[in-house]
Amino acid sequence: MRRRDFVSLIGAASVARPLAARAQQAAMPVIGVLSGSAPGSYETPPFLQGLRQVGYVDGRNVSIEYQWADGQYDRLPALAAELVRRRVSVIHSIGLPASVAAKMATTAIPIVFSIGANPVELGLVANLTHPGVNVTGVTSLDGELNVKRLQLITETVPAAKVVAAIVNPSEPNSGNLARNLKEAAPTLGIELHVLPVSTEGDFDSAFKAMRERGAGALVISGDTVLSSRPAERAARLLRDRVPAISTSRDFALAGGLMSYVADAMDTQRAAGIYTGRILKGDKPGDLPVQQATRFIMTINLKTAAALGITFPTGLLVRADEVIE
Repeated sequence: MRRRDFVSLIGAASVARPLAARAQQAAMPVIGVLSGSAPGSYETPPFLQGLRQVGYVDGRNVSIEYQWADGQYDRLPALAAELVRRRVSVIHSIGLPASVAAKMATTAIPIVFSIGANPVELGLVANLTHPGVNVTGVTSLDGELNVKRLQLITETVPAAKVVAAIVNPSEPNSGNLARNLKEAAPTLGIELHVLPVSTEGDFDSAFKAMRERGAGALVISGDTVLSSRPAERAARLLRDRVPAISTSRDFALAGGLMSYVADAMDTQRAAGIYTGRILKGDKPGDLPVQQATRFIMTINLKTAAALGITFPTGLLVRADEVIE
């Protein structure tokens, strides 16, 4: 073979390989992940594990594209529209604001949500057993969990007769969260103040309001903005000597007093399995909305000692994690 012909063959092969790789990548289904939180804040391993359970591996036979709103919920509709424009195969929406934006953006692309709210009350699905639309997913029914958190913090700090709760009014379920807490407060014998926090800058005014109203404890409601920066939040509350319970396990691990939350490993894995099943041909309307069944209570005894709090023995026995 002449050298010129050999070189031509090598050149053609080198072009063909990238073209083939691009063609294979283009043929892959694409999962669009939509979140209202900051980039990288979502723990993807359990979701990816769920995908693997039904035969999908990121980069091998499926591709994942992430869209983050970084706490700016007003960006979510545009981010959802971008995923629709790119014709992703499935949208996995994390959190209620992202799920509402995804549902408003498309009635054709399947959506698998991971939320804390009741999806029926908020119109995401017709009912839990037969969603009947292009939407299904996993919920932890956080309104009920928030009441449980209020019970736990009052059990931990029985001297606190005034309790504050921070809620993000930009979150579509905020009204239900506030109402559930207010209804529970009289039965617990406490005075409750619900304080709005929708941006990072609102925390200072909320903490000031807590001091002015003499709040002896705090409930941090479920929301991506409220659960962000757990170490910073824990340090601030310790400095202000306010015992708090959060929806974020990271809060307790970072020095917050305690957390009570649905097991994210389970819910994210379940969302991954549902996403994979839809890629294989299952219809979201035929997949029942799953409800979280495992909940984790984490107690930080170091922080309790710093605050002069002694946890009731019953709570310590029920805790899933105790940080000493």
